[in-house]
Amino acid sequence: MDWFNESSKFIAIVQQFIFLYPFFMSLIWISGALIFSFYRERHAKLDFNKYKWPKISILVPCYNEEDTIEETIKYLSRLSYPEFEIIAVNDGSKDNTGNILVSLADKYSMLRVIDCHENRGKANALHMAAHASTSEYLLCIDSDAILDDKAPYYLIKHFLEKGERVGAVTGNPRIRNRDTLLGKMQLVEYSSIIGSIKRTQRIMGKVMTVSGVIVAFRKKALFDVGLWDRDMITEDIAVSWKLQKRFWDIRYEPQALCWMLVPETLVGIWKQRVRWSQGGQEVVLRHWDIFTDWRQRRLWPIYIEQVLSILWAFAWFLCTLYLILTATSFGEIMIWFTFTSFALVLLSHIQLIISLRNDSRYDNTIKYYLWAAWYPALYWMINTLIVIAATPKAIMSRIKGGYATWSSPDRGKRSNQ
Repeated sequence: MDWFNESSKFIAIVQQFIFLYPFFMSLIWISGALIFSFYRERHAKLDFNKYKWPKISILVPCYNEEDTIEETIKYLSRLSYPEFEIIAVNDGSKDNTGNILVSLADKYSMLRVIDCHENRGKANALHMAAHASTSEYLLCIDSDAILDDKAPYYLIKHFLEKGERVGAVTGNPRIRNRDTLLGKMQLVEYSSIIGSIKRTQRIMGKVMTVSGVIVAFRKKALFDVGLWDRDMITEDIAVSWKLQKRFWDIRYEPQALCWMLVPETLVGIWKQRVRWSQGGQEVVLRHWDIFTDWRQRRLWPIYIEQVLSILWAFAWFLCTLYLILTATSFGEIMIWFTFTSFALVLLSHIQLIISLRNDSRYDNTIKYYLWAAWYPALYWMINTLIVIAATPKAIMSRIKGGYATWSSPDRGKRSNQ
């Protein structure tokens, strides 16, 4: 009986954490998004004639992208940016990607192709492209992405205006394929959750990760930290931490748009999100030493939040399992789910409306509110299963080491924007 009473007290404490953590995080994200929008998105229109624009190198790593790479290169070749080169790396594709790139190199004079015969991962492909580049600024995009014509200007201006310590500027990914419910849900997620987090973290001064689909780097900063980690499953998260631990600044530029394709199957979304979660957990396992250095204190809140989100997922799962095993009626289970979702339902709509309003400056997202207004409330519960699935992968990856290779992603149903 004493054991039962003690376990009940422990479960009650954990339940309070399950309720309070997402409640306060939503408040923080809402506040951060509002502050960023008020102080950093109320700016005058960019004067393109104000700057002497430096040459940039656009890096495009590719693996099994025969359906998308030609379109991506075509749009890149049409950019109005004054001087740029495109370096595409075929990382051992098993389809016709390599042959397509070679034929495109004959068509576009600014395109250079590196054709690898073995898949060594996205980070390794970026390594080779960075070494082959001839400019100080590297703009990395995914091989299914369509870069907005003004995006390079908005990214590069941060390096020109904000000083030598700016190491990277991450852009604003937008979703191209919006015809299905899963596509619309992810559109809402990128605005209400990912967009809010990016804005809030930038207000705090440090970010968890740049967006791998569109990010610009100062090459000097990349070489200072040893470029991307080849053994980390998410090269964008890993390099973000390496840069910030070396005191390079990372900026967020919401006006730098990049149109991308997202998975439109449950299996595709699951694989993508497990990969993201695994990458975040690998960073936690690798960079715990920030707490031994007072100079890294601005990274502490980002690290702690990441750890708390992992603990929350396991806490919610274990409490739910405990309730199912000990409940005497179905009503008790329903009361538990109502309790844990109350905070999310209460704040998710406020967070969603604010975020969609912010992004509607650049993309007409507000009209998708009714399609997926309920999704942010479910995000935490869905993320629970993803975190649990990713944890053993992250641990085994740290033990195993070696190249973190990639597989063919689910690009969904292509559509033109």
